[in-house]
Amino acid sequence: MTPRKIRTTTTLSLAALAGFALLTGCRDGTEAKTPPASAEPHGYVEGAEEASEQQSRLVLADATTGTVEVLDLITGDTSPMKRADAVKGLSTDGRFAYVTTADGTQVVDSGAWTVDHGDHVHYYRAAIRDLGPLTGKGTVRVHSDQTVTAVSSEAGTRLLDRQELEDGTVPDGRALTGAASGPVVPYEEHLLVTAVGPGKSTVEVRDREGARVTSFEEPCAQAEGAAVTRRGVVFGCADGALLVSEDKGAFDAEKIPYGTAVKPSERATGFHHRAGSTTLAALSGEDAVWVLDVTDRAWTRVETGPVLSANTAGEGSPLLALGTDGVLSAYDIATGGSVARARLLPEGAESEGPGSAAIEVDTTRAYVNDAASRKVYEIDYNDRLRLARTFTLDFAPSYMVETGR
Repeated sequence: MTPRKIRTTTTLSLAALAGFALLTGCRDGTEAKTPPASAEPHGYVEGAEEASEQQSRLVLADATTGTVEVLDLITGDTSPMKRADAVKGLSTDGRFAYVTTADGTQVVDSGAWTVDHGDHVHYYRAAIRDLGPLTGKGTVRVHSDQTVTAVSSEAGTRLLDRQELEDGTVPDGRALTGAASGPVVPYEEHLLVTAVGPGKSTVEVRDREGARVTSFEEPCAQAEGAAVTRRGVVFGCADGALLVSEDKGAFDAEKIPYGTAVKPSERATGFHHRAGSTTLAALSGEDAVWVLDVTDRAWTRVETGPVLSANTAGEGSPLLALGTDGVLSAYDIATGGSVARARLLPEGAESEGPGSAAIEVDTTRAYVNDAASRKVYEIDYNDRLRLARTFTLDFAPSYMVETGR
């Protein structure tokens, strides 16, 4: 599909986006040897271009018209996808986007992703493609690793072959039996599955065929929401979070309790964070945000006032919260105090139609969708919420996810 250039307003020269160097390998501090002409460079992926920086793209969907487009944040171009029926949800696993409608789910390959090897990373960009429909109906939750994609909905969980997705085919996959309705997360060549046992709910480890390997003594009642971090996988539980980690093939689970009584409506049930970060944000009711520091095993509740969405880049960065008044605020997580404010959305814009205002963050920028004004705002969260660029669209970006992570 032919990309379309959209109108972009910028408040600062962005010459750094003019180009990027291609990488052909990873340096390890030793003198590189010239490989044979027929050898493929380290990190080579057929059909993809390796880059020196994250290749961020935004997948955007209009809840009313069904318009779906991918905005390339490097070039500023948009690529239209197959129009969907009324969109009811949008999720991503870092590369693929899953557009939920009343009739099912469409899969979009955003053509941007990151491979993290721990001591170094590879950034890739490739063609943007419509892949087609996914088996089953209902709003989906998606978690992936390099070989398996787990797609969960009210109807259950299906396991898809990641290689088939990368090759451009949406497989039927296979059903995962015996799992509860909570999230399923591929992790360290296994599956982490929420399960209901005699007298308690917990998380268990299964192999790739779905057979149980072990379960944890630590309970996780009413498991809802999960996030993968460098220190393990976090599951939201009724009384806090459960952190599942792995070391040399052995799995362990540790409860991170709230430390105080929390109403069901104020639980953390959906986590947001920068890819690779160990600091997570989650709404706590209608007027506060939870911040979970996985490294310190500590929760902080920030009183934000009425809030639509929240996110944080972690590691000393502020908590970002978008209020129902259309104001984006940055909070010092340690003190809970507001350090910067910027009006972005018209007041009451969130009630003008279906969809949801979202905040996506990467290493230097945050992105906020404004469906009412048909815009996406790029924010420098390290410079007092400076508006860096405004992307003006010809459709309402009701839903937004960032890929390339």
